[in-house]
Amino acid sequence: MSLSDKIADDYKEALKAGDKNKVSVLRMLKSSMKYKEIEKKSPLTDEEVQAILMLSVKRAKESIEQFSKAGREDLVNKEKEEMLVVQGYLPKQLGEDELRKIVKDVIAEEGASGPKDTGKVMKSAMARLKGQADGKLVSKIVKELLEG
Repeated sequence: MSLSDKIADDYKEALKAGDKNKVSVLRMLKSSMKYKEIEKKSPLTDEEVQAILMLSVKRAKESIEQFSKAGREDLVNKEKEEMLVVQGYLPKQLGEDELRKIVKDVIAEEGASGPKDTGKVMKSAMARLKGQADGKLVSKIVKELLEG
């Protein structure tokens, strides 16, 4: 079963169960997926759906940060709940230690020697990680390892 089919099935189940939060989040995801599908003029692959999910999580994290600064705990909690629903469809996120090991391997494979190779390392690392890590964290680790 594809990721988009799973989201559609879960949407139907959430509607039947009356889970308003989950229905809202999945409706938004389905809408984003449909726009992308129309733009592409063909069905989305699981990788493309995953990219949409990761973008949604990134937006939620940014919103949480902004709402926290504004002291809006009610909205922070709402965003966190929505983000948890979306993260349920993403692969397990790797911890910082696991990421460091993978980035070190990529640096060795690429023969990277300094900050000038950041782009090359990031491209290879993100391709290998495929949704298992936040790009900001990977970037931070790559910069640390290449500068150190």
